[in-house]
Amino acid sequence: MPLATPACWAGAPADVRAVARGAVLVLVYGTAVHLVQLVGSGFDPYPDLPGWLRAYFVSLTVLDPLAAVLLARRRRSGVALTVAVLATDALANGWANYALDPAAGVTAGRVGQAVISVLALVAVLTSRRLWRYARGGPESGRRDAGVAAVSRPRPEV
Repeated sequence: MPLATPACWAGAPADVRAVARGAVLVLVYGTAVHLVQLVGSGFDPYPDLPGWLRAYFVSLTVLDPLAAVLLARRRRSGVALTVAVLATDALANGWANYALDPAAGVTAGRVGQAVISVLALVAVLTSRRLWRYARGGPESGRRDAGVAAVSRPRPEV
């Protein structure tokens, strides 16, 4: 199944479909970057970073594709995970490139961190609209947005 197929987001407005596809592509690209860094380093990436930060960046080899698949399948969990991954990635890269890197001025890492920060901001700003059309939302085609359709008798007063 191709990621973010039209059938997955069928019925959603074109802008929502475009944002979902764009986010899936960003996450797939992130997966590739982290895999290349992992494999290219002999499975010992980021040796100059603290262990907790290395562990976080390595965890993105799992979290990025998981978010991509969930979002492509129109899951609300995919919307939430996408925002969480991009926001924490921006923060982690900010820490690595500003708090830990002694270099002055503009560096490739700082440019990359700026790009990730913009992507995180876009994810945050579009998340409400994606959430609305993801599975479980009122516009997703599921009646009552997952709320039980059983009518409850009103108590008599």
